Amino acid sequence: MALVIYEVEDGVATLTLNLPAKLNPIAKELQVELRDALARVTDDKAVRAVVLTGAGKAFCVGADLSAMNGSGAPEAGQTLGDETADWMQSLSHPLITGLRNLPVPVVCAVNGPAAGAGVGLALAADVTLAGRSAFFYLPFLPKLGISPDLGCTWFIPRAVGRARAMGMALLDERVSAEKAAQWGLIWDCVDDNALLPEALKLAQRLAKLPAHAVQEARNAFAASERHTLDEQLHHESERQRELIDKPSFGEGVAAFLQKRPPVFPGR
Repeated sequence: MALVIYEVEDGVATLTLNLPAKLNPIAKELQVELRDALARVTDDKAVRAVVLTGAGKAFCVGADLSAMNGSGAPEAGQTLGDETADWMQSLSHPLITGLRNLPVPVVCAVNGPAAGAGVGLALAADVTLAGRSAFFYLPFLPKLGISPDLGCTWFIPRAVGRARAMGMALLDERVSAEKAAQWGLIWDCVDDNALLPEALKLAQRLAKLPAHAVQEARNAFAASERHTLDEQLHHESERQRELIDKPSFGEGVAAFLQKRPPVFPGR
């Protein structure tokens, strides 16, 4: 059984985490298949957008704690902590950076719980949409005595501020999909039965963007986090120096003047 289902239709690749009986924990084997799926997206120039979702009643409940109960045998000289940190750095972290660096936009459709590392996975997308019954939950510190991981401590305060990030980390409370949308943690909250159709509609819209658009947006917002206003203004003008001379700008201007939608080439 595939632990990540890979389907492509009309230029949109849908990646579905597929361990529904266990609520889609990020078991090592599932992570390997997700890594391979991201590589397929990168290699397939016909893919212009991605939807990431979960099978069954949950998006992803984070680590597979049943495989971390101390009954395993870490390699000689390693503790369970050593082993966990090593495979996070070699396998889990490249999934987060891989999602952020895909050459196409990523929509995450959160169908049910996103807990623990599943929150980081959901927020690594460019646009995150959640069903009304979904929620976001960080059990790391209140339940396990460990720190939030897989990018949670990076994504959450940048989206909602330190106060709400600290509350999520410490108060052992679920943040509903509606509240997450109100806070700005995610793009929107929709009825459960509309989640996947809406996510696919968003992905199809994003698939029509210029091929370089998503990476330009990612880079611009990342630069703004380390720049002064003057530095960011300079960054913006230097990007326009290059981008205005690209074919996409010419097509956009022509479409505007001709009162038609622009048609941008694929990647």
